[in-house]
Amino acid sequence: MNWRSIWAIARKDLMEVRQNKAAWIPAIVLPLMFAVIMPILFSAVSQFIPAEEAQKQLGDVEMMLKNLPPAVQAIFDGLKLEQMFVIYMTAFLLAPLFLIMPLMFSSVVGADSFVGERERKTMEALLYSPTTDMELFLGKVLAAVIPAISLSWLTYLVYIVVVNVASYGLFQRIWFPLPTWWPLMFWLTPAFALLGISATVMISARVKTFMEAYQLTGSLVVIVLALVIGQVSGVLFLGVGTVFLIGTLIWVVDIVLIRIAIRNFERSSLITKL
Repeated sequence: MNWRSIWAIARKDLMEVRQNKAAWIPAIVLPLMFAVIMPILFSAVSQFIPAEEAQKQLGDVEMMLKNLPPAVQAIFDGLKLEQMFVIYMTAFLLAPLFLIMPLMFSSVVGADSFVGERERKTMEALLYSPTTDMELFLGKVLAAVIPAISLSWLTYLVYIVVVNVASYGLFQRIWFPLPTWWPLMFWLTPAFALLGISATVMISARVKTFMEAYQLTGSLVVIVLALVIGQVSGVLFLGVGTVFLIGTLIWVVDIVLIRIAIRNFERSSLITKL
């Protein structure tokens, strides 16, 4: 296997993605919203609005906390209402939303790579290049997975800084991230990035346009929304053990989908669709 060819294909795809606004605009908007705007907003609400008014406008924080497991409720013992609100919103409620980034970005890049080239009429030269089917496949997968994971980790880093800076006046210490966020970053995030490209490869073989692939892979966001609803309702809590379990299940699904995609990926079939 020629890794130089694989990296060359990946670099070419990344350069082409930069010209597709549908691919890189979410890479700017989502991190800005999740990592900067929302934590600053929640911290500002708790620090500059009286606690009684905040509780009236934003709901009963104490009732929300009752949905958390006892071990997690202990984190909030002895804290003020304002502090409990910031921790709940930034460390627990927003956590699943960060999984949208690796899922969406890998899906968008993958859709542009497999279907976008067909639309731009640039697939033919690549298909006839002196690379094996496996090298071509891996190059395109790496072009989607690596930037998706890198973007997610960079966003996590920015989020850690913003949360601690924005809430420092309230806590007078650095308190974030909580233990749950480490497996969320390094176990679940890569799994979701690979899930995005795995599903995209399967879908791209059956659609003809980038927008079709983009819209179909976008439906995977339902998985993240289910985690958010489960955490808010108290049905599911993303603790360390739960994150590892969900991540393991996603990795298993990834392996199955990738194996199917590799078995069915043939450049000859792509050539006939040009």
